[in-house]
Amino acid sequence: MFNPSREQVRQFFCEAWRKYRERAILEGAEVTAADLIRHHPEYHALLENPALALEQEFTPESGQMNPFLHLSLHLAVAEQISIDQPAGIRAAYQALRTRLDVHAAEHAILECLGEALWRAQRQGGAIDAVAYLDCLRQTAGR
Repeated sequence: MFNPSREQVRQFFCEAWRKYRERAILEGAEVTAADLIRHHPEYHALLENPALALEQEFTPESGQMNPFLHLSLHLAVAEQISIDQPAGIRAAYQALRTRLDVHAAEHAILECLGEALWRAQRQGGAIDAVAYLDCLRQTAGR
């Protein structure tokens, strides 16, 4: 299983954004990452400054959302939807899309994923896929 370091994650997003801006060929997950970054203009300046991006701390006390965590969660959700894993996430996403645009639907899913991750971390275990799907279905109104 791939387990990148904090620095590798940050370099990945900075590099994907650089390649997108320079119209270079994007490979694999860079395509999705660049599209996600396009929808987050509040992160552009940071990603255009890799030295700052690698060093900056994002703590709860600062009141700032960690852009790399946010973008990583977006990537996870995009992958989950593409392979329908956990089974049922694609249907929940499609139900959300009947009333929300793509980005807003992904953000609704991110809320459920964030909650599932928080619970797993607090309990010291794995993500409860059933609770995650229940949250998704409730959010989607299904």
